[in-house]
Amino acid sequence: MLDMKFLRENPELVKENIRKKFQDEKLPLVDEVIELDGKNREIRKEADALRANRNKVSKGIGALMAQGKREEAEAEKVKVTQFSERLSECEKLETEYADKIREIMMVIPNIIDPSVPIGKDDSQNVEIEKFGEPVVPDFEIPYHTEIMERFCGVDMNAAGSVAGNGFYYLMGDIARLHSAVLSYARDFMIDRGFTYCIPPYMIRRRVVEGVMSFAEMDAMMYKIEGEDLYLIGTSEHSMIGKFINTVTPEADLPQKLTSYSPCFRKEKGAHGIEERGVYRIHQFEKQEMIVVCKPEESPKYFDVLWKNTVDFFRSLDIPVRTLECCSGDLADLKVKSLDVEAWSPRQKKYFEVGSCSNLGDAQARRLGIRVQGEDGKRYLAHTLNNTCVAPPRMLIAFLENNLQADGSVLIPKALQMYMGGKTVLIPKK
Repeated sequence: MLDMKFLRENPELVKENIRKKFQDEKLPLVDEVIELDGKNREIRKEADALRANRNKVSKGIGALMAQGKREEAEAEKVKVTQFSERLSECEKLETEYADKIREIMMVIPNIIDPSVPIGKDDSQNVEIEKFGEPVVPDFEIPYHTEIMERFCGVDMNAAGSVAGNGFYYLMGDIARLHSAVLSYARDFMIDRGFTYCIPPYMIRRRVVEGVMSFAEMDAMMYKIEGEDLYLIGTSEHSMIGKFINTVTPEADLPQKLTSYSPCFRKEKGAHGIEERGVYRIHQFEKQEMIVVCKPEESPKYFDVLWKNTVDFFRSLDIPVRTLECCSGDLADLKVKSLDVEAWSPRQKKYFEVGSCSNLGDAQARRLGIRVQGEDGKRYLAHTLNNTCVAPPRMLIAFLENNLQADGSVLIPKALQMYMGGKTVLIPKK
């Protein structure tokens, strides 16, 4: 969410940013919110004057009564009543204007970084760099659920009977592999200097509204019926929420946290064959990372975060690439975002396994996350987040890239200690 003063002083810049994000339908909102802000400031000024006059007249009434000037005192009481009635009207208007201003400001997109490529949708994202050599073996690689079934490692049918489409049972070596990846990711991030955290898996609406747009909330979040609680779609929301209405001393920054959590998502809409199986599901687990830092340091930590994911996947012998998200593919709160994609030998292309985002001060403004400088002045922090790993989707890349011609799957050295020393998985079918 933008600062109202910034928008008021830079309306054309805000409009140009809206055009860069191909959201021209939002252009009238800039003038509308400026007009509302003007009305709100005028009514606030009138309310302040009414309070001052009411207080002044109220103090004089006692003096008039003491002097025996009852009629004059009664006339002043009428003025006080009139002041109070008008003040009540002004306060009601103030609330209405403030609510409408906040509603509009919540949908006006954040100012994107100058380095962000301009494009309408994800088809215009820009490849930045590849890491590792993509390999297509000389044998056929089955669909990922077929590989898992050879290890008696997945049961989608039973999960469908129990919970419906978009759920799964992982079994045996595949389930163990899933847990091993998360355990390794936890230790990997701790070794990178991040504090390990297990956050709440439900958050209040106040936090949801602080960390994401309304459109994202409707598309992603599961609401707990009868409660002011939502199941988290990603743990960064819960972790950023940890800092709501806080003031952190500058010397205590950056705050670097890594979290494990289950995640729950509606995943609305129809999906193609490549997004079935355990690719696009309603429940999954993730190792996440966030940073809360000083504004001037957020570009540096943006690079730190995405490099962590690249290094993690490369340590498991999985080729990856990074893609800069174009303007039209950025969620409204984001200043800059980069996707990490893993190589799929079966599809002979890359697919998304993580997303790194710099949100500037947007979340901090909504949630009241402030920093106290050495000079005593307070300012808004910057927040960033990135996925380290999110199995079971990551298992697709792992199984495809480590599958052998005989159907076995090699276990990279980094993961072997989490798999009880196993160096290879042998199929049961």
